[in-house]
Amino acid sequence: MAKKPTSTTTADSARKVSVAPVTTARTAGTDTVTPKKRTSPAKFIQEVRQEARKITWTSRKETWITTVMVFIMVLVACVFFYIVDGGLGFVVNFLINIGR
Repeated sequence: MAKKPTSTTTADSARKVSVAPVTTARTAGTDTVTPKKRTSPAKFIQEVRQEARKITWTSRKETWITTVMVFIMVLVACVFFYIVDGGLGFVVNFLINIGR
C-alpha cells in the first residue's frame, strides 16, 4: 500500500514560527552574539512620536461618563458594605448579649 503524500494543514503552518538568524562572531573558539545597533536618541524620540500618533484617545465625554460610573459604583459598594457591616455587628452583639 502506497503512502499518501503529506500536506501541511493550517494548524501545522500556524505552529511554525519564523526565527531571525543570529549572527555570531568567532573569537578563540567561542561563539558570541553580536549586539544590535544602538538607536540614537533623536531616532528613538521620532519612533515614539510615530507610535503615539497611532493611539486612539478617548473623548472628553467618554472620560467623563466613565469617571461618573466609577464614582457611582464606589458609592454602591460603600452602601452595601455599610449595610453588611451593620448587620454583622448587630448579629455579633446579639450573640454576645445572649451569653450574659
